[in-house]
Amino acid sequence: MNEFIARLRNFDIRIRKAVNSQIRGSFRSVFKGSGLEFADLRTYQYGDDIRAIDWNVSSKGHGTFVKVFREEKDQTVFFLVDVSASQQVGPRHRHKLDATKEICGTLALSAIREASHVGLYCFSDQKERYIKPANGMKTGYQLIMSLYRLQPESIRTNLSEAILFTLNALKRRSVVILLSDFIDQHYEHNLKALAKKHDLVVLHLYDQREVSLPRLGIIPVHDTEMNRTVWVNTSSPAFRTRLHDTFRQNQTRLERLCRQYNANYLALDAQEDFVPKLVELFRVRK
Repeated sequence: MNEFIARLRNFDIRIRKAVNSQIRGSFRSVFKGSGLEFADLRTYQYGDDIRAIDWNVSSKGHGTFVKVFREEKDQTVFFLVDVSASQQVGPRHRHKLDATKEICGTLALSAIREASHVGLYCFSDQKERYIKPANGMKTGYQLIMSLYRLQPESIRTNLSEAILFTLNALKRRSVVILLSDFIDQHYEHNLKALAKKHDLVVLHLYDQREVSLPRLGIIPVHDTEMNRTVWVNTSSPAFRTRLHDTFRQNQTRLERLCRQYNANYLALDAQEDFVPKLVELFRVRK
């Protein structure tokens, strides 16, 4: 546990040094999102933005009213983390899930210093761990310890249900950081809703084995989520092309969806140094 926290602190320090040297302004804005919440109603005045008109209230016949918003001081950063069996792909010393835990822990450590509330929801096809958003370093370390000790009970994935849980759990607009390999189906509708309601950051974890397998001839490949083994010819040009194209098509579709609904998207190889890419993400968010 101490070694895990030490790595997270090292990553956090590297990110902060890079951010402070490359980006002007407050690091706080990376986690603050739009930070606007409804405060009151007032009578419409000439020059007001018509998009701020509250048509439900105005239709009652007592005049035209516009919504007044104020900057939200207590922003929430919420981590939505896929811990299903498909995340346990990669070399023994570093699965995708290991990288996911490190990235989430590092961002949580940074966020707890900058945002008032931090929360966590780990999922497979069920709730594996939930920490209600709260403030303070105690919550931050509770979140990190939960990540480190987590042993998922289920091997399957239900990304759509996890997103739906988040939509129901978070009542105010928050920064939602979703970490997953997105090896699932029928989640797009809920992802769109999440992006519309919250400031969404999508971190897409993958392993090179999912893009290009070594040429090993005919070998058994175990599908951990379906709990079955199939034999594949890794030297077959058709198989290699299909494997590569399937991954790229899924990645392109997800990236296009995020861009369409103003969500940040970042693909991360589980074996690479993720710090430079996170720094670039922060630069874009500012």
